[in-house]
Amino acid sequence: MSGLIKIRRTLISVSDKSGLVDFASALSKLGIEIISTGGTLAVLKKEGIHAISVSTFTGAPEILGGRVKTLHPKIHAGILFRRDNEDDCAELTHHEYKAIDMVVVNLYPFEKTVKNPKSTDDEIIENIDIGGPSMIRAAAKNFQGVAVVTSPEDYQSIIDEMTKNDGALGLEFRRNLASKAFALTHKYDGVIANYFLSDGQSGKQIFPSQLDFRYSLKSSLRYGENPHQQGAYYQDEYYQGPSLTRATILSGKELSYNNIADMDSCLDMVLDFSEPFACIVKHSNPCGAATGKNLTDAYRDALASDPLSAFGSIIGFNRQVDLDTAKLLYDTEFIECIIAPEYNNSALELLKKKKARRILSLPEIAKGRQRSEMVFKFIRGGILYQTADEHELEESALQVVSQRQPTKSELKSLLFAWRIVKHTKSNAIVIAKETATVGIGMGQTSRVDSSFLAIKRASERAKGAVLASDAFFPMPDGVEVALNAGVTAIIQPGGSKGDALVLEAVDKAGAAMVYTGIRHFKH
Repeated sequence: MSGLIKIRRTLISVSDKSGLVDFASALSKLGIEIISTGGTLAVLKKEGIHAISVSTFTGAPEILGGRVKTLHPKIHAGILFRRDNEDDCAELTHHEYKAIDMVVVNLYPFEKTVKNPKSTDDEIIENIDIGGPSMIRAAAKNFQGVAVVTSPEDYQSIIDEMTKNDGALGLEFRRNLASKAFALTHKYDGVIANYFLSDGQSGKQIFPSQLDFRYSLKSSLRYGENPHQQGAYYQDEYYQGPSLTRATILSGKELSYNNIADMDSCLDMVLDFSEPFACIVKHSNPCGAATGKNLTDAYRDALASDPLSAFGSIIGFNRQVDLDTAKLLYDTEFIECIIAPEYNNSALELLKKKKARRILSLPEIAKGRQRSEMVFKFIRGGILYQTADEHELEESALQVVSQRQPTKSELKSLLFAWRIVKHTKSNAIVIAKETATVGIGMGQTSRVDSSFLAIKRASERAKGAVLASDAFFPMPDGVEVALNAGVTAIIQPGGSKGDALVLEAVDKAGAAMVYTGIRHFKH
């Protein structure tokens, strides 16, 4: 079967009643018979729209407290019979069943119920829709003869199409609706599966035997990582933590593939800090980060870390951007993007004067990091899946291994540097003074090269600074580079066969060193 089909009878059963009355009214004016259930039927009758109940249509009452309403042969035969199959049509006539040409269904709000901390397990289970997905899948399977509607967003286009075609819908139109329908049931089942894979409502994650990911297209991009590559931007609608996909672009050009990737790294850093914090990110690595008594001081110190690398960077904040901070940002040469929870009016007015800069707000930053998160990385033909690196290092967990104890000031600086090194590509070395970076070496194939790079960027500022290493030093050469430049304290995981030689170099220089017992590889 191909081409147009006339819609004469539709079944409507929706939890989301957005636009329902206008849609049903338009269908009624087109002479379409409406069958409906429960709450949907009540709304239609209240508005004076004629509809018959499913019970009247099937001749069978709703039973089991509403668990069984539409699971009836008259419903599913009316949807599934093949319009161009003589035997199917004869069988439908023999049983005195009627055709259902359009199914308008959206599903019980399972996800909303799960998210509500007051929901009981019984309430969650009762919000697993059975009849809805059955009808949706049946209608989508038989799209050649049936239209399936699963979103209020499609109501107007359906009415427009039917008005244009004397109450009929075309084959390609129905096929597109079927695609949306199967996407909905796939996603819905995935949310339910994830609930059962968690420890009830505790959110404890396990590794399932099968992983399913479903993302909705948010926008196409001008290009991918490079201009000769194509790119697009997708959203996980069920992700509950702070996400760039929900950020608002207040000013500036369209976001690029690389902008989004770098901003996600920026977001990952700002979520780790509660005190006023600013970070400057380039190619998904920090080139400057600092906390301060206010946002202006934090940004000034972050920028001073490596102003050369900050050219063309992404800048992130965990506080409202005020006018003083905005003035510094305005004077900073070539910033690609700025992201913050919000901006005061005068700050935003000033920042908008540089038209090319992308300025984004994401109020969710104030909520902080989502815990018990799972992260993944695609490989060719597979995926790597793991719990997020959420380890928070307490001062009490540090093991002082050097002859000299670190000072209070050094300890504060060491813990700050340790938080930054977590977000720096391995091999990673972070040099910090107080709570600001002064030199960062990242992504090198040897730890000593990262040390050289960090010290080079710190220059004279290395004197009296501290160092964080994301993994242990296999040999003393990396720490010797830093000690010779004037670094006075080091934080690292420890656990190398070369620990004794590294410690000997530290003690000889009169420096302090602490072990964390964990590492922060980021590949």
